[in-house]
Order: sequence, then structure tokens, then C-alpha cells
Amino acid sequence: MDPVRLTLEQLRELRDDIAPRAARRSRASVNRRLERWRNRAFFIAQCALAAAIAWAIARHALGHQQPFFAPVAAMVCLGFSFGQRLRRVAEVMVGVAVGVGVGDLFVRLFGTGVLQIVFVVALAMSIAVLLGAGNLMTTQAGVQAAIVTTLLPSDGAAFNRWVDAVLGGIVALAAATIAPAAAIRRPRQQATAVLNELSAILVETADGLRNHDDEAVTDALRRARESEALLDDLRSAADEGIAVIQLSPFRRRHRGRVQEIADLVIPLDRAIRNIRVLVRRAAVSVWRDERMPDEYPLLLDRLADGTRLIAESLFEPAADVAAHRVLGELGRRTAVLPTPPALSAVVVLGQIRSTIVDLLELTGTTYDEARALVPLRPDGLDEK
Repeated sequence: MDPVRLTLEQLRELRDDIAPRAARRSRASVNRRLERWRNRAFFIAQCALAAAIAWAIARHALGHQQPFFAPVAAMVCLGFSFGQRLRRVAEVMVGVAVGVGVGDLFVRLFGTGVLQIVFVVALAMSIAVLLGAGNLMTTQAGVQAAIVTTLLPSDGAAFNRWVDAVLGGIVALAAATIAPAAAIRRPRQQATAVLNELSAILVETADGLRNHDDEAVTDALRRARESEALLDDLRSAADEGIAVIQLSPFRRRHRGRVQEIADLVIPLDRAIRNIRVLVRRAAVSVWRDERMPDEYPLLLDRLADGTRLIAESLFEPAADVAAHRVLGELGRRTAVLPTPPALSAVVVLGQIRSTIVDLLELTGTTYDEARALVPLRPDGLDEK
């Protein structure tokens, strides 16, 4: 009976543990969803207002009875990053023109029906492709041809629909040009997110080495591999921010700040790659039960502190000085450490030194200056 009682007790403990964990996961899921909504709130509001304005102008100023494509075009154009919108607006307008023109002519000559829809959609999309269209323009041509074929517009409706598309595109460009605040703010926020994630990865790796925790280093390695996606988001946000600065006369004064974040992408890319190699080798050392010098987790903790300070400096410039000091001290410390006995330790130390150089560049230090702050080692573990 004792084994039975023990099993029942274990089941009760498991039951009692599942409920809190499920609640934590549920709260975390809700928080992630709310965070995504907060990040997209500006875009949602921008689309909603642009759609309403485009419809109101087409309906009340131009007198179109059913200006459905004006709000649609506005939202479609706003859905692309700022640097693509001029080209996308042109594609939408040309696609609509081709589709409406082909559809209207086809209906006048052959009427409507199943076969007519097949031919008119295929013809409109083929013409768009022959004009060198991308997927969006080709799709718009087919959509508009199908609409014209099935809705049988009255005289003048074809031109009205094209005007609605132009109007929606113009409203979208105006909205993005006048109020592109998110494109200015987002690159800095994204860069901070990347740096904070790298700091957290380094801390988790340090804890895994310190405690010989296989699960911790495995999770750190997974996060390090996934960090490339964060960098892609930063690169996209930086490109959009630069496009906003170039095209919006209202945001030219922000050029220096946006370019400053864009300049972080290359050294941050190198830092991510070096940290990924570092974490992978740290994980290997735990998996193989290799000995790692006791000081290495402390080095990783200090490297994480420097990374976190760089993230803070993007909003609090004073932290830049502290980050530079922390990383400089860490670089000098790595130069006088004894040569490690195991391969994994050698790789980790070398990657720490290379990462210090990358992170120093993020503080505004030139590459040559950063290398000078990480002194030469007698064993050849020096930055290239």
C-alpha cells in the first residue's frame, strides 16, 4: 500500500503544480498578445483613419456612390513598409487600371458568365505580367477584372474605381508622411530589444556554466539561434526609418538619430554571431562535462552588464560611458587570464574577446580603438 500512497501523493503534487504553471503560461500568453497589440496600435489607428478619410473624400467630395476601393487601397498601401509604399501605390493603381479596363471591355463585348470570368481574369493578369508587374499588381488586375465582370458597373464606374484607387494611395502616403512616428521610434525600440535579449542569453549561459545546468545552456543556445530574427526586425525597422526621413519633410530633423540606429546593425550582427558561437561552445562544455575555469561565468555576467548598459544608452546617453568602461575593463581582464586547458574554454574566451570589440563599436568607438582596448594575449587569442 505504501507505493500506492506514494503514487497518489505524487499525483496530488503534480496536480497542485500544474494549475499554477498553467496560470503562469496563460498570463504570459495574454501579456504577449497585449504587447503585440500595443506595438501595432499606431498602425491600426493609422489604417482606420486613412480608410475613413479616403472613403469620405471619394463619397462626399467626388460624389462616388460606392467608393469601396478608396479605403481598401489606403489600407493595402499602408500595410507595406514605408520604403516600399511609392512602388506599391503605383502597382495598385496600375493593377486596378488594367483590371478595370480589360474587364469593362470584355463585358461590353461578351457579357458575363463562368467562362467570361475565367477568360477576363486570365487576360487581365497576363497583361499585368507582360507589363512587368509584381505579385501585387498582377493580383489587383485579376481582382478588379473579376469585380467588373460580376458587378456590371454602369458607365463611368470603371474610371471612378481607378480614381478611388489613386485617392486611397494618396491618402495612405499622406498619412505615412505626416504621421510616421512609429517608424522613427521603432528602430530604437527594436535595437534595445535585441541588446536586452543578448544580455539575457549571456546571463543564462553564465548560470548554466556555473551550475552545470544542461537545460539552461540548451535554452540559451536556442535563444541565441533565434536572435537572428530580432536582428532582421531591426534591419527592417532601420530601413523604414531611413525611408521616412528621406521622404517626409516633417521628420528631417530626426535624420541623425535614425542613422545612428541604422549604423548599429553591422556591429550588432557580428556580436550576435560571436555570441551564438560562444553559447554553443559553452553548451558543448556542459554536455561533455568539460572543465571550465570558475571565472568564466563571471566574465559572461560582466559582458551581459555591458550589453544591457548599451541598451539603456539608446534612451539614456549617460549609460554609454558606463558601458564603455565596463567593456574596457573586461577586455583588459581577459588579456591577463591564464591560458585555459580545454578546447571549449579556449573558444569561449576567444569569443568573449571578439564580442567585446563588437560591443565597443556599438558605443561609438571605432574598430581600431575597440581593438586597442582589448590588449594582446600571449597565446594568440586576439581579435581579427
